[in-house]
Amino acid sequence: MEQRYRWKNKQLRDHAAVLDGTLSPTVLLKNATYLNQTFRKWMTANIWIYNDRIVYVGENLPENTKQCEIVDCTGMKLVPGYIEPHAHPFQLYNPHSFAAYASQTGTTTLINDNMVLALQLGKKKAFSFINELNDNPVTMYWWCRFDAQTEIQHEEEVFSNSNVRAWLEHENVVQGGELTCWPKLMNGDDMILHWMQETKRHHKKIEGHFPGASEKTLAKMMLFGADCDHEAMTGEEVRRRLMQGYMVSLRHSSIRPDLPKLLDEIHELDIAVYDRFMMTTDGSSTAFYENGVMDELIRISIEKGVPVIDAYNMATVNVARYYNFEHLHGNIATGRIANINILSDEMNPTPVSVLAKGQWVKRDGEAIHAAKEMDWSEMGFEPLKMDWDLTLDDMQFSMPFGIKMENSVITKPYSISIDVSAEELSSKHDECFFMLIDRNGQWRINTMLKGFATELQGLASSFSNTGDIILIGKNKQDMIAAFDRMKELGGGIVACEKGVPVKEIPLRLQGIMSSHPVTELMAEEKKLLEFLKEKGYKFADPIYSLLFFSSTHLPYIRITQEGIYDVMKKTVLFPTIMR
Repeated sequence: MEQRYRWKNKQLRDHAAVLDGTLSPTVLLKNATYLNQTFRKWMTANIWIYNDRIVYVGENLPENTKQCEIVDCTGMKLVPGYIEPHAHPFQLYNPHSFAAYASQTGTTTLINDNMVLALQLGKKKAFSFINELNDNPVTMYWWCRFDAQTEIQHEEEVFSNSNVRAWLEHENVVQGGELTCWPKLMNGDDMILHWMQETKRHHKKIEGHFPGASEKTLAKMMLFGADCDHEAMTGEEVRRRLMQGYMVSLRHSSIRPDLPKLLDEIHELDIAVYDRFMMTTDGSSTAFYENGVMDELIRISIEKGVPVIDAYNMATVNVARYYNFEHLHGNIATGRIANINILSDEMNPTPVSVLAKGQWVKRDGEAIHAAKEMDWSEMGFEPLKMDWDLTLDDMQFSMPFGIKMENSVITKPYSISIDVSAEELSSKHDECFFMLIDRNGQWRINTMLKGFATELQGLASSFSNTGDIILIGKNKQDMIAAFDRMKELGGGIVACEKGVPVKEIPLRLQGIMSSHPVTELMAEEKKLLEFLKEKGYKFADPIYSLLFFSSTHLPYIRITQEGIYDVMKKTVLFPTIMR
């Protein structure tokens, strides 16, 4: 039976019994100078915790401390656990490993994209996976996507009305979106509008995705039901969103590290009211998190002149108020979940100790492994199994135009002027063979890619928007060798030269995610980035390049399950070829 309330009646009686002295708290934080968001100042109190809940904050000490761990917090500063309101926890790392890593720097609540779960798992397995993650110290909430953000086959089955409504009804889902499908909505798609109304009926939020949107578009989307947007890239775009009533999530990510610039421009515009701001790292690549998660964004905010309390509020209580779960998260007060960060100094938001659901996950600078191990195969995330082979017959390139990279994620069409019939291309130019192949071997699409590399011989990646296989390279045999090695690994990113693997990142969870800890994955990703830069990759983030080659929420041309797709005209220019 699904538990209807967070705490059962028996637990609530126990919480009250701690105040009466018939039960002992499990943790007592004595003499704690903590951030009180009601009074907007630092105050001193004793904080009683029983299991996963704060049961009292005030001057009194408990009568019964027989089974209580007592921690003297004199000289420290305590703040609520940080909240990442817009996480994409499938960027080579997985939700379990990312949560464990994030918790070490004080981020103990994540609001996660459900895209991979919707595309790769059935509804039943996806919900089992979510419930399994609930047993870990880090709190995880989820979004409900309304579309695949690319052109996929059988989209109407994956994002059926019954599936979307089941997600919206799930107790761990707190919002609909992000609305990458807003052009369809603007053009009259009433099913998306219906889902938005259903989201509102469940008293849940809707996250926008409106890069470059005009004032009129922002106003229309607010009328349709959008509540927040994270795509402002200038101070003026922030102001425009605030004027239309939006909550604004200030982004600082691996492909858009905008927070310092945004804060400078916000201050130049004399915007000094911070309660309508949140912050997000927007699913950055692994290496970007080397300096932390939300703690790094708080640090940047303080350095850029945001008042210290407001900087902490943008990663705590502002988020909790927006999502209507302030009774559980975002502040240190009676009744809240015991997510508490202990700091050496309020100017340094990276905690020395972290409590998540009342459990120590970090203590005096040392990590404590409190997360439950995952049985990935039980959850439906197994190594990729492919019972088909790639051959030279698949390597036929006769397309009149190819895809040119403008930056890490924006791609435009270009006319192919070189001879592409050879087995190998010259390293004197930046054009490569480029393929997307169905992970089940049913179809393929072949074209050319300009701007990715000059000397990359063969690269295969099962990491992509849809989990289909990307191949890039100068040498057809090395592309096949990379594919074969990727298949042998059970999924991953593999580069080959002269038939031999030279760089690889195994992704044994559906070919999309690694089971390795984030710190290990960080080292693997850095080596891959260095290798690709040596081979001529000149942009910021190759992981996002691989992810977004298929993503039709970005201009201008994409390679998808349906074929080469013109985003602006919403048409398939060249369909996929059946194998």
